[in-house]
Amino acid sequence: MALEKALLTNTVTGQGVRVMFNPEEYTLSKDVNYAMAAIPGLSAPILQFVHGNLQTLEMELFLDTYEAGGDVRQETSKVTNLMAIDPSLHAPPPAIFAWGSLSFTCVLAKVTQRFVMFRPDGTPVRARLQVIFNEYTNVELEAKEIKRETADYSKVYVVGQDETLSAIAARTYGNPSMWRPIAIGNDIDDPRDLQVGRRLLVPTLPFRDPETGEVME
Repeated sequence: MALEKALLTNTVTGQGVRVMFNPEEYTLSKDVNYAMAAIPGLSAPILQFVHGNLQTLEMELFLDTYEAGGDVRQETSKVTNLMAIDPSLHAPPPAIFAWGSLSFTCVLAKVTQRFVMFRPDGTPVRARLQVIFNEYTNVELEAKEIKRETADYSKVYVVGQDETLSAIAARTYGNPSMWRPIAIGNDIDDPRDLQVGRRLLVPTLPFRDPETGEVME
């Protein structure tokens, strides 16, 4: 079985960068804020939920061009360019870090480059990047994500690299042949043409085709 390489994809341009070496580990962090309301006569204050904070993904990426030749900074720039402002957004582009079952929609919040090996002329050929990705969301996406936790609403699925509707149906429904509800629900004419980073609504089952009335379950 071939080793699956982690992939970092710019969701605006669709350009993907496969890491040279998979990270040895990664850390996912999430926390929420609560306010304390002191009530006279109670032994402890009452906690009230205020808001959730962004989930973060941290890891170290290893890059090496010693054997291949060249400057390792050509490789590091493929990652650091995710912090450059995109003219169409007036902000750095959202990205997706995908590795196996992990698919994290994010923005690159911080990167520290450490160059650890050099050629005699001073050209760096080995580097370690300590990166921090912040979860990317907005009001529209947040509303959909909240509905996802409710059985009465459709789920939201982010398309990864080389994924098909059949594969998504297998993951979400447990049945790859049930791709048609996803195609119909998202007005997809060509099930083989899926853009990386696209958010699909995965309808709940049973699903009724609004045009034919056919029920799929």
